[in-house]
Amino acid sequence: MSTALVITSINAPNKALQQLASGCVEHGWDFIVAGDGKSPADFALEGCRFLSLTDQRQSGFALGTVCPERSYTRKNIGYLDAIRAGASVIVETDDDNHPREEFWRARELKKDCRKVATDDWVNAYRYFTRDFIYPRGLPLTHARREAPEPGPFENVECPIQQGLADNDPDVDAVYRMLYPLPFDFEADDGPVLLADGSWCPFNSQNTTFFPSAFPLLYLPAHCSFRMTDIWRSFVAQRILHALGHGILFHKPTVWQERNEHDLHRDFIDEVPGYTNNNRMREELVGLSLKSGDSIQSMMESCYSILIRHGWVGAEEENLLQAWFEDLRNLPQPK
Repeated sequence: MSTALVITSINAPNKALQQLASGCVEHGWDFIVAGDGKSPADFALEGCRFLSLTDQRQSGFALGTVCPERSYTRKNIGYLDAIRAGASVIVETDDDNHPREEFWRARELKKDCRKVATDDWVNAYRYFTRDFIYPRGLPLTHARREAPEPGPFENVECPIQQGLADNDPDVDAVYRMLYPLPFDFEADDGPVLLADGSWCPFNSQNTTFFPSAFPLLYLPAHCSFRMTDIWRSFVAQRILHALGHGILFHKPTVWQERNEHDLHRDFIDEVPGYTNNNRMREELVGLSLKSGDSIQSMMESCYSILIRHGWVGAEEENLLQAWFEDLRNLPQPK
């Protein structure tokens, strides 16, 4: 399998990016960094293919010309470039995550994991620690609930796999303002699969996508920056449930030294999630999606709900159609 690692960054090559680049060279991975307006004009890193804004606009991708600037969603062009280059596995992370040796292990579509089956939110972090913590995007009313007992190990096909991060895990601004960090997950009883009906936000910081899920990589641009990967995860989960799949969570294979953030600004940017995530889940669950439908039609149905309720701007429709146009023009991953 050909594996690509995709990041978006406005920083000069830092220690994390250097470690990721050298690891990609050592393990034969394609490494793509999608730049933005604030990215250094002279960005250069051995083992990395840097896509400047000019490169993106001249890429031939419809999305390259319409994707907003100063947006985390420039990462979408990185995904498309990885697919065009022949990736059969796409791994994504951020420029403040440091890889452990386990990060470089070959990704497997079928995994031995314990299945969690319930019709509710699940705090997946609870399967990897005895201490209190919850993922960004989980409704706060569910943060302290006990996680359901998972079933026995099964060998299951898992098109999207979410890895955790140690030291500075992906938690929300409320947690960061109230609870101490750093934090390391100490339990490892094996991966868990959140099956149909079980919901938990997953992020874009240590995540693996296999070809059947490549369309679900799409990050919406016309919403809060702190919600783009979270709301993508809700769309992806709803569609995977319709297709008979779930989301796999596994132990940390990276540790994060978080870039500088304004926690109050993060909190403001997360308010749309605090107020709407539970309703969003209910609306998506209420959609009639059939396993025989195309992923495109299912994504269009999901985003029509998000747009109709004003959670995502109406301008998203044009970006989504550009994404589909680009995917149609790409070779099918093997």
